[in-house]
Amino acid sequence: MPSPQELIAVAAAGLASSVATPLGIFALCCGALAAALGIISSFVKTMIPLRCLAVGGSLFFLIYGALQPSIVVMLLHGTLLPFNIFRAAEMVRLTRRVRAAAATGDLSGVWLKPYMRKKRLKAGEILFHKGDAADHLYFLAEGRIEWVEIGQSMEPGSLFGEIAFFAPDKQRTLTARCTMDSTVLRIDEATFQQLYFQNPAFGFEIVNLVAGRLLADRGRLERQLAAIRASESPAGA
Repeated sequence: MPSPQELIAVAAAGLASSVATPLGIFALCCGALAAALGIISSFVKTMIPLRCLAVGGSLFFLIYGALQPSIVVMLLHGTLLPFNIFRAAEMVRLTRRVRAAAATGDLSGVWLKPYMRKKRLKAGEILFHKGDAADHLYFLAEGRIEWVEIGQSMEPGSLFGEIAFFAPDKQRTLTARCTMDSTVLRIDEATFQQLYFQNPAFGFEIVNLVAGRLLADRGRLERQLAAIRASESPAGA
């Protein structure tokens, strides 16, 4: 078994051979930068900067592995690099979509579609009952859904189920029934929370969008109450 002195001597010899050429120095600099980015990423709490640091770290490690050379390092970071680029681009796209939706007042939630799963329902099928646990947020892609208790229907292109999704008791306030064959997209609470906490822009704008939906619902109720009061008031009063 080599002694500590022998191990130090081998490491020193390897370092000396590495810095003997410009390419060796460049490789060591890339390795040092990659290590520094990895250390910095441990202090980052949000996903987009974390992914960008991971992309930089994988890129520098890949260069280091190619110049040393080290097949293991090249294979590892050659695999991680495209994955980190994809996830970083995905987070950036989500941020742009949610900001665009907030800027235009788009309450449809169509920008959530890439993160939702499809579910097909037959005519007459119940999606959820009043009082059920609100564990999913929904988007109606095709068909029509009726709110049984109030007799109102919803057309395709609408986000729904968000009020109970954020309510303290997380219980459905109405029953949703399909009046025709329908296709809904759904996102579960765990996925939604992951997006919410990983991307501060997403979390901030989703609160704005939900608040906008609540204000729109309140305005509709106020108009309905005004119409009812007008119809009940005596003529000429």
